[in-house]
Amino acid sequence: MQSFVYETPTKVYFGKDEELKVGKILAEYAPQKVLIHYGGQSAKKSGLLDRVKKALDDENIKYVELGGVVANPELSLVRKGIELCLSEGVDFILAVGGGSVMDSAKDIANGAANPDIDVWDFSLGKCIPEKTLKKGAILTLSAAGSEMSNSCVITNADTGDKRGYGCTCNRMNFAIENPELTYTVSPYQTACGAVDIAMHTIERYFCEGEDTYLTDAIAEAVIKSVMKAGKDCLADPYDYEARANMMWASSLAHNGLTQCGRKFMLVVHQFEHEVSGMYPEVAHGAGLAAIWCSWARYVYSANIPRWLQYSANVWNLDVDYEHPEKTIETAINMQEQYYKSIGMPTDLRSLGVKEEDLEKLALNCTRNKSRNLPGYKTLEYEDILNIYRMAY
Repeated sequence: MQSFVYETPTKVYFGKDEELKVGKILAEYAPQKVLIHYGGQSAKKSGLLDRVKKALDDENIKYVELGGVVANPELSLVRKGIELCLSEGVDFILAVGGGSVMDSAKDIANGAANPDIDVWDFSLGKCIPEKTLKKGAILTLSAAGSEMSNSCVITNADTGDKRGYGCTCNRMNFAIENPELTYTVSPYQTACGAVDIAMHTIERYFCEGEDTYLTDAIAEAVIKSVMKAGKDCLADPYDYEARANMMWASSLAHNGLTQCGRKFMLVVHQFEHEVSGMYPEVAHGAGLAAIWCSWARYVYSANIPRWLQYSANVWNLDVDYEHPEKTIETAINMQEQYYKSIGMPTDLRSLGVKEEDLEKLALNCTRNKSRNLPGYKTLEYEDILNIYRMAY
């Protein structure tokens, strides 16, 4: 097991009606003014936004609003949010929505706290924010895990670049998680969420590291739990226990717990970021489902024992030690069938990706052949292009 630092400073309020406490929770931070940040119309139509504003009014907390976050949060709205924070004296940002809203809120908080730095430089890795505004979230979608993660992913629509960065400043001060707020999430987005949540931990499972059997056991439980919860949510959207387990898995899968003692990089996420950066209409979870099985088939031979463990402990397969590849291929096929069973794509073509764009995707993923993707099998440009082609 490798050395690690585990930090989870986000305070979680979990359960029914917890969002009604947001005024009193915010009052503990004594904000001068809050920016309520949200996406499209769902927060308004559901009445959630009105409940939030009433809770703030009851505590005499001043606020301004900024909606309009899209599925792949855009740099242009982040810049607008930064300007609004600076002009209105905002010192706390409240994200009401899913991962896109939370990532947008994080970037706004970092940009407003560091007005002399171009906020896009954080995404490009040119610098790391040293300070940020305080921020919290009311979660309405179980998927990204941004409520407890240190990551932030933003799309520059002008260039088609989608970039993520991680730092302590990206941690939320608090997260309010009421599973009932996800009852009306569409079946497609529910399925996308199940893929994304599980993938946050599946990818950590296949990062380099040995002798992490405690971390592995936690990871396996998260993976199996969210796959069950995803199916149960699709069978009955108002199944509170299924929604609750899926929501809690969202937080645990991406807060660092399931990577302790292992190296960390979400490699398949790097593949997918290029796809949804170039094709903004592609849902992140769907893109991951379309790519993962091809990646798995390409890399598993680099660590047969690890993949046999996954096959046995996640998919409950008896290991064929004479023909271990058959066991692994069966597990990958079972995961592929799971994706199909919940309505997720298993190839890029079905997402509208054009074959002639595959080389461009590979170039973007390698930063024009200037970087490789690490792992038990290091992936260079030709490897990445081959995986994109396999996934097509």
